[in-house]
Amino acid sequence: SSPIVWGNRVFVTTVVNSGVTEEAKKGLYFGGERPDIADSLHQWIVYCLDLETGKILWERQVHEGTPTSSSHIKNSLASETPVVDAERVYFFFGNLGVFCFDHEGNPQWDTAVAAHKTRYGWGSAASLTLHKNRLYLVNDNDEDSYLQALDTKTGAEVWRVPRDEKSNWSTPYIWESGARTEIVTLGSGKVRAYDLDGKLLWSLAGMSTITIATPYAHDGLLYFSSGYVGDRDARPIYAVRPGATGDISLAEGETSNKWIAWCQPMAAPYNPSTLLYDDRLYVLYDRSQVSCFNPKTGEPIYEKERLPKGAGFTASPWAYNGMVFCYNEDGVTYVLKAGDTFEVLHTNTLAEDDMGMATPAMAGDRLLIRSEARLYCIREGAGS
Repeated sequence: SSPIVWGNRVFVTTVVNSGVTEEAKKGLYFGGERPDIADSLHQWIVYCLDLETGKILWERQVHEGTPTSSSHIKNSLASETPVVDAERVYFFFGNLGVFCFDHEGNPQWDTAVAAHKTRYGWGSAASLTLHKNRLYLVNDNDEDSYLQALDTKTGAEVWRVPRDEKSNWSTPYIWESGARTEIVTLGSGKVRAYDLDGKLLWSLAGMSTITIATPYAHDGLLYFSSGYVGDRDARPIYAVRPGATGDISLAEGETSNKWIAWCQPMAAPYNPSTLLYDDRLYVLYDRSQVSCFNPKTGEPIYEKERLPKGAGFTASPWAYNGMVFCYNEDGVTYVLKAGDTFEVLHTNTLAEDDMGMATPAMAGDRLLIRSEARLYCIREGAGS
């Protein structure tokens, strides 16, 4: 999971195995199935740290026991990123439950989440989404997929709707377009948008067979992608206009229609989400390449430029101050010049014995990078 920040507090999750944990291998994910469920004792733990010093302000064990599900060697039992508001912080562990604390670490409520089988036993990863007084949880699995709304004050279920989907790992997105507010959920079968009461508004077929990335909106358009590397015919990036109703899927051979502004059918990354920055849409591919597109038209600005040799990419890129940052599994960050030409400005390296998979968090003048073994806080202007 990624770190999150509220004020001067940083929240992270972990699961500690009392037995032996197999070391994950860097690079692509093929061959990482581990369908056997561990029988050793595990502890599910949440932390609150001080943003300025890194001191642990509090830690709480929310559960102890043996796991109820397996996971891919490059997944974990704590892959879901928490969410936070002014009063409470919400920690979600897939196939276990949601655990709510106030900012001082006092437990408020917890809600169990039933364990379900996932594709090849890969485990869960989709995070919670928070909007006003509700939490939204997408649980796409191979047995009983659903979208659920929980009350933030009590954890009680507000509503739940079934989904005709198998396993996916994409976090839902709340799209406030001006016309309405909707819950956008990606799926390998269909992309679906619901109103805040769980009523289906529109859907779209045509994704790849594994969907991971998170949707987002900018300047009147909704962007989402699905790019499983094993699919030869469907790795699309879409830009969708607000106000859609019904089935808005593209007909064969189309790349746009009334509701779809454009589609690049073979441009999406596998694990990372795309990045829209300074009127350009950047795509970071797992295999160390970068593309850049016009976000209004989908036209390429440059395509599949090669980053220097190194491990693959799982974390999503980020940007600020005229630069785009790409953090790979070796703990190496490539700093690119934002613009119409591909240019690597710098290369920053963390500990060589570490592994980077979580997307970093920005908080003011600080960057928080969570690796396999460490949490780093890097401050602008702090020196070398």
